[in-house]
Amino acid sequence: MSNDKQTTITDQPKPIQNDLPAVWDLVKKDIEERDTVGVQRYGIRLQPFNGRKSLIDAYQEALDLVAYLRQAIYEIEGE
Repeated sequence: MSNDKQTTITDQPKPIQNDLPAVWDLVKKDIEERDTVGVQRYGIRLQPFNGRKSLIDAYQEALDLVAYLRQAIYEIEGE
């Protein structure tokens, strides 16, 4: 399916304060949960020199992230 319409990236307005949780608190909780999942899945916490190429792992994860973000933009904005 071809769509000639281009998504334009524009500046966003300044954030408006509200009573919802701080995002960094949510991120810290997610990090702790992710660490727990890693231990359950692999039996150890992530450590340097673990036999894997962390740059390759991170790059592949970043590619997945970009695809998920673009999917969400399309699903929300329809373009």
